[in-house]
Amino acid sequence: MSDLLTELDGPIAYGTFNRPEARNALSEDMRAQMFEFLKEVDRDPAVRCVVFRGAGEHFMAGGDVKRFAQLVRESPSQERKETFEARIHALHPMVFLMRRLRKPIIASVQGAAAGFGLSFILACDLAIAADDAFFMSGYIRIGASPDGSGTYFLPRTVGMKKAMEIAMLGDRLDAATAAQLGIVNRVVPVKDLASETEGLAQRLAAGPTHAIANTKALLNASLGNTLETQLASEAVVFADCAATDDWAEGVTAFAEKRKPVFQGK
Repeated sequence: MSDLLTELDGPIAYGTFNRPEARNALSEDMRAQMFEFLKEVDRDPAVRCVVFRGAGEHFMAGGDVKRFAQLVRESPSQERKETFEARIHALHPMVFLMRRLRKPIIASVQGAAAGFGLSFILACDLAIAADDAFFMSGYIRIGASPDGSGTYFLPRTVGMKKAMEIAMLGDRLDAATAAQLGIVNRVVPVKDLASETEGLAQRLAAGPTHAIANTKALLNASLGNTLETQLASEAVVFADCAATDDWAEGVTAFAEKRKPVFQGK
């Protein structure tokens, strides 16, 4: 059985973490399958939105700590150091692709989102959570520091002081608190999570795909740009949008007082 189940539903690609017996803890196979899935999505022009979710009752409870304990028993400290440095570096191409991907990525979260599960949500473009979801950095509880882009996106999302608290104390955050901090965009009843996620994904998939991609790229770049550089980029990217069929349709529909029908071109 695959550690990541994939499904294409019209213009929406779903990736489902599939280790429910381990709260969908990240395995090496899952990591590799996630990267391959994202590369396939990147190449497929029919896909206009991506959703990640967890099988069973949880999103992702971070790394496989039982496997970590086995390494403690079987491997000396220097070997563990080399093993984890290599494994964590292996995550980085996937994170880079997530941010570069010209399609919005939604995390649909229920139950536990801890460790790399939290880092992964922060790297997604949008997140919707069930009211039973809970969030923890968690690394500090096993004597580790965060990975998977957590220390990059967390302070940019919640502010530095709050990021220090979340990462250093490892306390559990409920869904409402996560929404207040900006970790997730909205919270819905657990029974409505699937339908609300689909509705959000369908709305994005029906939007002007090129403009959404350009907006994502601009917002990502703004984290490191000066104001002057960002303004110059806005001009170039708006002009790029103006050359698309979707822009022509949007302007025409507005003038005709009707709803636009975007084709993603």
